[in-house]
Amino acid sequence: MWEYTDKVKEHFINPRNVGEIENPDAEAMTGSIVCGDALKLTLRIDKATDKIIDAKFKTFGCASAIASSSILTEMIKGKTLDEAAKITNIDIAQELGGLPEEKMHCSVMGMETLEKAINNYRGIKTEDDEHDEGTIICKCFGITDTKIKRAIRENKLKTVEEVTFYTKAGGGCGACKVKIEDILNEELAEMEREAKNAPMTTVQKIKKIEEALEKVINPMLRSDGGSCRLVDVDGNKVIIEFKGACSACASSKNTLKGFVEPKIKELVSNDLEVVGV
Repeated sequence: MWEYTDKVKEHFINPRNVGEIENPDAEAMTGSIVCGDALKLTLRIDKATDKIIDAKFKTFGCASAIASSSILTEMIKGKTLDEAAKITNIDIAQELGGLPEEKMHCSVMGMETLEKAINNYRGIKTEDDEHDEGTIICKCFGITDTKIKRAIRENKLKTVEEVTFYTKAGGGCGACKVKIEDILNEELAEMEREAKNAPMTTVQKIKKIEEALEKVINPMLRSDGGSCRLVDVDGNKVIIEFKGACSACASSKNTLKGFVEPKIKELVSNDLEVVGV
């Protein structure tokens, strides 16, 4: 039986900010009732200050999901969007006094929903959960390789079991566990290399950047009729060119700095700067 903190129990029994803001300034939903967990988050934002002045949620899930969603709304009210965007799933769990490791995916759901709501408000396109970026590894829960890699890095996961706790991947039929182990070993090796400050060669950078463009960035840009291509890599400067609808879009600078650059930093190296031609 899982051990819950008093704060988890309190936010489960008496959840704060339950409901839905009418005509919200920002909203997002992640998860699926079919998969057992779903969260809808709505925000009221002061456009002059970019502060979140109200937040409400609706959650379908277990006690940990309800408590994580409840505490999240309390954590973000009064914060600017930039401040709220820095909140991690670890922060959510710690604010609750901890979560059973098997339930950490509930805090991840809260973090991802907040991230999506902020992106939606800023006009940054994000994929629906059923068409999540990357290649689907766990068909039972629709979890992609990109989501697994992100969880491994952000939470310093070391085992397949931990990956399941944080993402639910492998928690159904289990057929994907071999693939999860391959991804885990590959990511741990890459993280070890990075920890030793072994710089990537230009060829390695190009390969990883092109993979990020192909698997994550362009599939999302194409939904709006655009795309981008790698032009050159000069040291830590990545030069890209927008194509299609993105090339003439007034928001292309926001897309470059608000979506393309953060994704390349996340998936390749935080040292990179992305510029357009």
